[in-house]
Amino acid sequence: MTGTPRIVVLAGGVGGSRFVLGVRGALRARGIHNTAAALTVVVNTGDDIWLSGVRLQPDVDSITYALAGVNDAERGWGRQGDTERVNHELQEWGAGWPWFTLGDLDLGTHLARTGWLREGLTPTDVLERMSHRWDLGARLLPMTDSEVDTVVVLDDGARLHFQEWWTRHRATLAPERFENPGIEAAAAAPGVAEAIAAADVVLLAPSNPVVSIGPILAVPGVREALRATRAPVVGVSPIIGGKVVRGMADVCLTAIGVETSATAVAGLYGARGNGGLLDAWLLAEEDEAVAHEVAGLGIRPLVRPLWMTDAARQTALGEAALAAAGV
Repeated sequence: MTGTPRIVVLAGGVGGSRFVLGVRGALRARGIHNTAAALTVVVNTGDDIWLSGVRLQPDVDSITYALAGVNDAERGWGRQGDTERVNHELQEWGAGWPWFTLGDLDLGTHLARTGWLREGLTPTDVLERMSHRWDLGARLLPMTDSEVDTVVVLDDGARLHFQEWWTRHRATLAPERFENPGIEAAAAAPGVAEAIAAADVVLLAPSNPVVSIGPILAVPGVREALRATRAPVVGVSPIIGGKVVRGMADVCLTAIGVETSATAVAGLYGARGNGGLLDAWLLAEEDEAVAHEVAGLGIRPLVRPLWMTDAARQTALGEAALAAAGV
């Protein structure tokens, strides 16, 4: 195609941030310097939480920091070179969670966000204001302006915030299901549906399909927008060789009765021709043998290298995803 493509990425978590970096890198490699005019990222806010009086948005911050080049790439979250003096002081007061670290620079972000929210700004407004600090090369939108934090319901009926289940217990407590209370009454954030409708390609990042992409798709109107868009919808498998790349997505998939495999996750999203979402699905080279299974679902399989271990591989995957859509 000619001109600047309009790309929408649905993303969350470390996999999402690396993939977004790759898409931006692919655009720059094509000579598109104003990537912010081309790239819109709809970010999961289902793992947001109030803690110690401030509003945390882990996926929003991970993607913002990654695009700004200030993220702690080794840990996968937080700011590079951050300190934890305030966090230690909070623990001395018995405030917050001793197993949930708030870096000092990171806490500055949370305090700024909370102040703006209390002044009446929406999460969309806040994210736009945050984006002015750095040249992110993308427009970031929260999935919704409503608070729809993720709750994990355990087999014994106990209910935990997702962050406690994920960070404190490392997903070792058996989940029965995941809920986002209030999401049925939520609406997509301003600009989300419009960006999807106007897109030349929509990409589903290789993020956790249950707790990162799942909440975005659960916002009323988002699935409908994806099914209605004339743009190809291309997903990237978060499963390589039958295993998760990072985190505990396998535990999440098992909880909802989905096998940890590239084929099963493609089936979870479904083929757009059969009422689902996907037109094409990028599989890892390690999963080439099951490409025919994906094709049998009515989804076009494309076997590509999926490991994002450095900037070059991230950019190569971003280019592969764009090429899969003919962009």
